[in-house]
Amino acid sequence: MKVIFLEDVPNVARAGELKEVADGYGRNFLIPRKLALLAKPGTINTVGRQLELKARSQAQTEAELLELANHLNGREVILEARTGDKDRLYGSITTADIAAALESASGLAIDKRKIELDEPIRQLGSYEVAIRLAKDIVPQIRVTVSEKALKKETD
Repeated sequence: MKVIFLEDVPNVARAGELKEVADGYGRNFLIPRKLALLAKPGTINTVGRQLELKARSQAQTEAELLELANHLNGREVILEARTGDKDRLYGSITTADIAAALESASGLAIDKRKIELDEPIRQLGSYEVAIRLAKDIVPQIRVTVSEKALKKETD
């Protein structure tokens, strides 16, 4: 059975490839899961156009991510936190805190799951933090944690 693949199937074929597969494999696995379609002249042209549109869309998205990465790269975010003994923070600075500070400082909404932080920040200081926008697009920002100034209360 000849099929044209709609998705990449590991160790079998890549999207857009036309390949001969076993009848049962195509009929029972590939076609029901919408990984491939039966190869007919009209289907081949349609799938080719769909893959072309998908590639253009991915290229546009990647260009937007590169522009965002250039805008983010080298940016500094300053966070204030209450401290205790030996410059240890009460609580910690998490990826959600960094994302909120980045959004308020620059207006860029970054998902907290894209911020790569090995563990929450618990000390005052300056830290290099990576933001993984895509597989190979990883800008670095500097996060500076400073002591929060206490307000004096007057009676």
